[in-house]
Amino acid sequence: MKDKDMTTPILEIKDLHVKVEEEDKEILKGVNLTLPAGEVHAIMGRNGSGKSTLSYVLAGKDGYEVTQGEILFNGKDLLEMEADERAAAGLFLAFQYPIEIPGVATMTFLKAALNAQRKSRGEEELKIPEFMKMVKEASAKLEIKQDMLKRPLNVGFSGGEKKRAEILQMALMQPSLCVLDETDSGLDIDALKIVSEGVNHLRAANRSMLVITHYQRLLNYIVPDRVHVFSDGRIVESGDRELALELESKGYSSFDGHAA
Repeated sequence: MKDKDMTTPILEIKDLHVKVEEEDKEILKGVNLTLPAGEVHAIMGRNGSGKSTLSYVLAGKDGYEVTQGEILFNGKDLLEMEADERAAAGLFLAFQYPIEIPGVATMTFLKAALNAQRKSRGEEELKIPEFMKMVKEASAKLEIKQDMLKRPLNVGFSGGEKKRAEILQMALMQPSLCVLDETDSGLDIDALKIVSEGVNHLRAANRSMLVITHYQRLLNYIVPDRVHVFSDGRIVESGDRELALELESKGYSSFDGHAA
């Protein structure tokens, strides 16, 4: 990955308004967020507050229309990029519910995705021995068994296995912006610890992370630099890790109607 100007935030969201095209319903109602290089920010909020919508818009998912505002990714207009261009530029989305893809072997998927990104950046494709070594080292840190990698992508995986596979992808792709959409969903405490350790291992000065979650427990393992509270399609409060603890004790209703 090429070095970047560390004074330029990796992500800048300015007055972002978004609606769901099919329902003609506004979901995001003026989101402002700056994520500097090297920082981990957490977004917390109740269901329907717009958290996942923000992650989908960042990734370029169809069905969402930006009606106002802008998003800059490493200083460039993210909204002008197609979804595959965003991924190649270094944006990675870990899904809340990773989908199963029958007929596509996990290793085949990993190799194709990694080499597609390398090709788009003008880098040489990885040879099989080099690729296998990378996967073996990264999967060992996440306690992923090798037989799991021989199965179709996410097919028959437990919730913990699916999330570990997502973090494995992230470890191989080495993105500059990682968006984790409720990665803690469906994880028991052991799987949560392993996944969190994998995420923490990827923290770096030239990489930022946006962690979306309902619960404070995830932030015991992935400690954020900043916490933002989502309510009714906008950020209504921002603070340090103590804000997450306040949410845990007081609940989201205490932040309803606040202005950021």
